[in-house]
Amino acid sequence: MSTTDPIGDLITRIRNAQMRRKETVLTPGSALRARVLDVLASEGFIRGYSASEPVNGRTEFQIELKYYDGEPVIREISRVSKPGRRVYSSVKTLPRVANGLGVAVVSTPQGVMADHEARDKNVGGEVLFTVF
Repeated sequence: MSTTDPIGDLITRIRNAQMRRKETVLTPGSALRARVLDVLASEGFIRGYSASEPVNGRTEFQIELKYYDGEPVIREISRVSKPGRRVYSSVKTLPRVANGLGVAVVSTPQGVMADHEARDKNVGGEVLFTVF
């Protein structure tokens, strides 16, 4: 089944799994989702992810969710740029999430990265979502 918003699907699966206190969640695999999961793992919001090759030939990612004292590490995750309304930002106008405690994930010409990394590299791009 194809989705029109794969990033929206990914963050919804993560949000729903954390509400149910699941340890892992499965999501269809793609290169964009892998880059987004790399950013979430490097920023410490998830433990990690692994790719698996199921019988039907489609790659799936198994995401290990992270909890601290029984509470999810991700308090809030929300989509910014949607298929109906893309949100682009220059390096000067990149959003700061929770005064620097959260992260805005940005798709730039140099790849998918966190907002602070985009500021360091002096590039802007499409703001995919924010996480806190």
